[in-house]
Amino acid sequence: MEQTVTILKQISGLLWGWPALILIAGTGIYLTLVLGFLPLRQLGFGFRQMLGPQRGVGTIGAGAALATSLSATIGTGNIVGVATAIHSGGPGALVWMWLIALVGMATKYAEAVLAVHFREKDAAGQYVGGPMYYIKNGLGKNWHWLAIAFAVFGMIAGFGIGNSVQANSVAHGLSDSFGLPPWITGVTLAVLVAMVVLGGMKRIATVATFIVPFMALAYLLAGLVVLADHANAIPGALALCFESAFTGTAAAGGFAGALVKEAIRFGMARGIFSNEAGLGSAPIAHASANTDHPARQGSIAMLGTFIDTIIVCSVTGLAIVSTGVWDSGVKGAPLSALAFSSTFGSAGNIIVACSLAVFAFTTLLGWSLYSERCTQFLFGNKAIMPFRIVWVLAIPLGALVSLNFVWALADIMNILMAVPNLIALLLLSPIVVRLSREFFANRPD
Repeated sequence: MEQTVTILKQISGLLWGWPALILIAGTGIYLTLVLGFLPLRQLGFGFRQMLGPQRGVGTIGAGAALATSLSATIGTGNIVGVATAIHSGGPGALVWMWLIALVGMATKYAEAVLAVHFREKDAAGQYVGGPMYYIKNGLGKNWHWLAIAFAVFGMIAGFGIGNSVQANSVAHGLSDSFGLPPWITGVTLAVLVAMVVLGGMKRIATVATFIVPFMALAYLLAGLVVLADHANAIPGALALCFESAFTGTAAAGGFAGALVKEAIRFGMARGIFSNEAGLGSAPIAHASANTDHPARQGSIAMLGTFIDTIIVCSVTGLAIVSTGVWDSGVKGAPLSALAFSSTFGSAGNIIVACSLAVFAFTTLLGWSLYSERCTQFLFGNKAIMPFRIVWVLAIPLGALVSLNFVWALADIMNILMAVPNLIALLLLSPIVVRLSREFFANRPD
């Protein structure tokens, strides 16, 4: 297994090299510029749409689509991913997470616009869409191979980023905090997920709409208490983050030190893992939303990146840096738990472990939809129920495999999904710009 993990890490390092990072960041920067910084200018409009009345047609509500996408994005990446980024790349990794999120808002906006514009109705009368559909319908038959490539990668990626990573992280988190055997966690998660996933998209959306706001607010409240308890250290923590983002971090305590390139790589990689901007996953949920115009749903979709990274990840990251535990040598969920324990004592472990469990559960739900839609695109409606059964059965297995193996595999699947989607976004960007101008020129609130 160690040799396999080493090989996967080498592949991951190669795929997540500078060309991939430039493609992801460059696409976000390009879309931000051609849209005239629309996501930042229309941020308030997006929040009003999220809370406003339903418009148009779709399978689920516009807010439910956002909740479903957030159920997938607000997950272990917000706890384990942030901690891993800071451990491996230093405090500066947090700044690069912010930067990739700011341009990622434009990417997420464009994904949703195209997903709604090119969506279809399946045999059951439900709206379906996502990169595989906007590649097929937007780029034409000569690009159908790219749509198939995305669907294949998306189908497989779900079992890494959305299934095994989640089950593994929560199983080890509960084992460390409460001594609960990982197999018990895996079986319990499988049963709970089966109760929702086997009921289809509408049940997933209903559960996500109920759980996601509660879980996010509860975690944020606990994190804000930690930050309030260390308020005097926050200015210094911010200064350290920005300084190390561009100059690197000197070795300190149990921390081995980080170069600027490591801060960039781990910050961007973990940021993308958390908010999924550019992966093409979230537009699969937004394609089913009730809406009267693609740009309206795009303005709601971009909030997912803002909420996930600029708000939730920031609380975790600043808690780790301001409490001074970032250079303790601890990594993963235990590092986040160490930060929370500085304020809550032994209860900090419980808060992080419980948050991790709920986050992982909802991510398992959201990503089941994403992989299911990719499977449906490839094999038709007849493959939906068999896929759901396999998805549930994979959860206990994911809880038992090596954490290093799971993370390395997840990173590989991330970038393999992203490339076809980013190519499509660049080629179809004129349509995004046209639809945006059409909508916002005479925008009805």
